[in-house]
Amino acid sequence: MIRAYIKYLLKARDAHSLHSPFVFDLYSTIIRPDNPEEQAFVPIHALQQELLKDDHRIQITDFGAGSRINSARERAIRDIAKNSQKPERFGRLMYRLIRRFGSQVIVDLGTSLGITTLHEAAAAPSAQILTFEGCPQTAAVAARNFQKLNRTNVEIITGNIDQTLPERLKTVPKVDFAFFDANHRYEPTVRYFETCLSKAHNDTCFIFDDIHWSEEMEQAWATIKAHPSVTVSIDLFYIGLVFFRSQQPKQDFILTF
Repeated sequence: MIRAYIKYLLKARDAHSLHSPFVFDLYSTIIRPDNPEEQAFVPIHALQQELLKDDHRIQITDFGAGSRINSARERAIRDIAKNSQKPERFGRLMYRLIRRFGSQVIVDLGTSLGITTLHEAAAAPSAQILTFEGCPQTAAVAARNFQKLNRTNVEIITGNIDQTLPERLKTVPKVDFAFFDANHRYEPTVRYFETCLSKAHNDTCFIFDDIHWSEEMEQAWATIKAHPSVTVSIDLFYIGLVFFRSQQPKQDFILTF
């Protein structure tokens, strides 16, 4: 990971070096700006602080590549909140992206405790949000968190995503936004991408988590970027964004975040 980050820093650029009006606007108005104090984030942050103090232990069912920090089958909620959840700034970025593109059908792969999903729900209170979690006890905690913040537009689908994702996607006409943070291995990541791609359209945004987490994830990211349907890809190191805008030439960007 350290070697990958050094390579990223050597290649990363800022907005002033961009030659794509779409990416320049996206970077300067959506990706780069951040306001943690925005009112929509206050209850989510307060909930996150509660979770960081929660000693209750749950049994973990993991269908993916597992955790590098804690692979125990029984974990305290506070440990999951500390080690498995994405930092809140990534949730805030998704909030801004969802609002920017007016996303109304949102797919979230890898619910965990639901903090990222809550940012998505705050961005689009009337959207249909399908969030997928393999672990039943983790999903139960996330469901309670959605209830606490009264996010009734979130549907949590529990079970092995290999089976639940293709079946559930049959029931939606499109996917406007998708976050991939489930099985951090090459084959499942590419397969989930292709499954969601069948419902993507010109203004869809996909976000992939931990694109430099392992050699397999770097290979998956390279495969996804090269797909003929992908016209714009943006590497922010910890996450990667892809777009399918037919009016854009195929371009790949590595940007500071």
